[in-house]
Amino acid sequence: MDDAAGGTTAGAGETIALTLISHTNAGKTTLARTLLGRDVGVVRDAQHVTDASAAYPLLETAHGDALVLWDTPGFGDSARLARRLATQRQPIGWFLSAVWDRFRDRAFYLSQAALRTVAGRTDVVLYLVSAAEPPSRAGYLAAELDILDWIGKPAIVLVNQTGAPRPQDEAAAGEAAWRDAIGDRAVVRAVATLDAFTRCWVQEIALFDLVADALEGSRHAAMVRLASAWETRRLAQFDEAMAILAAPLAAAAVDREVLPANDGEGAFRAIGRKLGIGDAQGGPAAKASAAMRARLDETLRTATERLLAQDGLDGRAAPDIDATVAAGVVRIAPMSEGRAALVGGALSGAVSGLATDLATGGLSFGAGLVAGALLGALGGAGVARGMNLARGTGAPSLQWSEAFLGGLVAALLLRYLAVAHHGRGGGEWRERECPPFWSTLAGEIVAAHAADIARAWSQRKDPTASAALERECARLMHGVVWQALDRLYPGMLPARG
Repeated sequence: MDDAAGGTTAGAGETIALTLISHTNAGKTTLARTLLGRDVGVVRDAQHVTDASAAYPLLETAHGDALVLWDTPGFGDSARLARRLATQRQPIGWFLSAVWDRFRDRAFYLSQAALRTVAGRTDVVLYLVSAAEPPSRAGYLAAELDILDWIGKPAIVLVNQTGAPRPQDEAAAGEAAWRDAIGDRAVVRAVATLDAFTRCWVQEIALFDLVADALEGSRHAAMVRLASAWETRRLAQFDEAMAILAAPLAAAAVDREVLPANDGEGAFRAIGRKLGIGDAQGGPAAKASAAMRARLDETLRTATERLLAQDGLDGRAAPDIDATVAAGVVRIAPMSEGRAALVGGALSGAVSGLATDLATGGLSFGAGLVAGALLGALGGAGVARGMNLARGTGAPSLQWSEAFLGGLVAALLLRYLAVAHHGRGGGEWRERECPPFWSTLAGEIVAAHAADIARAWSQRKDPTASAALERECARLMHGVVWQALDRLYPGMLPARG
């Protein structure tokens, strides 16, 4: 490679340079951090934080191609900047730009210097606009579009600072508003959404495809190779993530706690006392269910932290399961599920099915571990659905019910979406409530995959088939999560063989 900014490499490949530009304080450096997966530059809520252009390598391929990302100072007085650029080829204009501004208005000078760099070295401009304000209030837009014309390179407008994840129709409406405001500018090739706080890797792949479409000849071919390499890397990470999610699912499927041989008949009465008509905290069934919840808590926290590490994010999963959900999740056979649901409903005031809770946003991953919300979301019928008392030839034992494990699939889907949408603009990972439309989506997808879930659980009947169970769980989570991403980003997912 002949330099960090652009040009043809020494080998067979080429270097493609992308440049982030925008009005000041629109989040360029934050988005650069999200794309790069590491902290670069300085980020704070102030104007002209970035005071010089800087280039960062994004990707290299075995073919010798390289993708470089430039971060530049933001525009302040865009109208004045556009006028100054228009006169730079005149003697007085050159003097004002190269000499006067350099000493009298450093921020203004740096903006001009950055744009000269962009015009000379970049292949595609990524122009950020902020969704925090409607296009009609962006008084700088016309001047900055003139600046894009002056640069003369293909530009892709990225809608940033969109807030919490939104349904696709709302995101599309936001893009359409900016597209209408920009109008017919030949230099602008596309408008897309890419938020530094809530972007997803699917959007990154779509962006690089747009970049390739904006280039021609050998530059196009190089970008196609780079986009393919980025896609390959992201899909490999996705497969690894599905294996991470499969681990707690498979562990919960085979988890058991053996009860004393004489505890089966009185276990439901003990749980009933725990529901409010007595004290069973020291009983064998209560201790067994607490041990199972603790193990589930640990496996889910471990999986979340592995996902965070995979995405280069900081932070830790919530350390504790909410102990108050215990009353709603334990079933002790041989009482029928119907009778237990009636008892649970009478005690809690409601009997709600898993699908209903999911569809209304009842299953979230807020304060406390996702399992806490999951157990609580089972509602009154959870008395019969959370755990089963299994009787074999030996002593009775507790295990997670198939209904509960189906809910766990949805909970893991929500946890994956949360991590996959946590850009570096969000800072350190923190537990947050999921958007309600995610919960609705999770309920619909889990219902659609009922046969796959049943097939996965059939593997747990063979205690020697743990590896097969984990593979089946990974296939299950792959199908569930892939469908969710396809629903959230229709037409953006790459084809897989």
